[in-house]
Amino acid sequence: MRLGVVISTYNNPAWLEKTLWGYLCQQRMADEVIIADDGSGPATRQLVERYATRLPVKHIWHEDQGFCKTKILNEALRVAESEYLVFTDQDCVPRGDFLATHERLARQGCFLSGGYFKLPMALSQAITRADVESQRAFSLAWLRAHGLGLSFKCTKLVQRPWFARLMNAVTPTSATWNGMNSSGWRDDLLAARGFDERMRYGGEDRELGERLVNAGLRGRQIRYSAIALHLDHDRPYIDSEALEQNRAIRRHTRSAHLTATQHGL
Repeated sequence: MRLGVVISTYNNPAWLEKTLWGYLCQQRMADEVIIADDGSGPATRQLVERYATRLPVKHIWHEDQGFCKTKILNEALRVAESEYLVFTDQDCVPRGDFLATHERLARQGCFLSGGYFKLPMALSQAITRADVESQRAFSLAWLRAHGLGLSFKCTKLVQRPWFARLMNAVTPTSATWNGMNSSGWRDDLLAARGFDERMRYGGEDRELGERLVNAGLRGRQIRYSAIALHLDHDRPYIDSEALEQNRAIRRHTRSAHLTATQHGL
């Protein structure tokens, strides 16, 4: 099948480039890489142009009007040609088996729910292209040697397929559609009419997943199998009023059992 990646971005070309390093090192290369750009300046466009000869990149952009991620993701859905799509963010560097894992675990009637492994700022800044190409950046031993603290979340970096399957099965975290690491069939996303464009930051991705579940799809948990490193950053776009509006929209989606939005595609 044709497999596409949609990467949301906004004015962080340094982090986006580290993420693109990861997509240059995939065991299963993407058939298309759609950069869903929520109004970045020229530096992002110039970066994407540099990578256009090495990755099948499409740069989808609209003017900066504040946090409008859902709108640009819908534009990405409109231009996508692949039947299966992985959605992620500019700050999520994928391990070499990331796309192969999404493809291997894809099933009709399901969407996949991954996660990420958060890095502190110092490590986020220090990781080089060589670290990503060699895959040592995904090694727990290497990260520990470079200052990473030990916690239960480090179990995500245990590279044993049997262990990943076990942890996916027993984790109490529910399978939701999240913006940093989820995938599904384009036809299912189009039937749901994409993302609700009224929504700003805070659960805007999960609301789509709730509509998919209402339509009868099942979320499959793969947070220990499809691994991406999350690069640290600030979130100046958090807005309490928008968060409450998002919560209200999600409550209505669940209570009314909506399977499609009237505010999307």
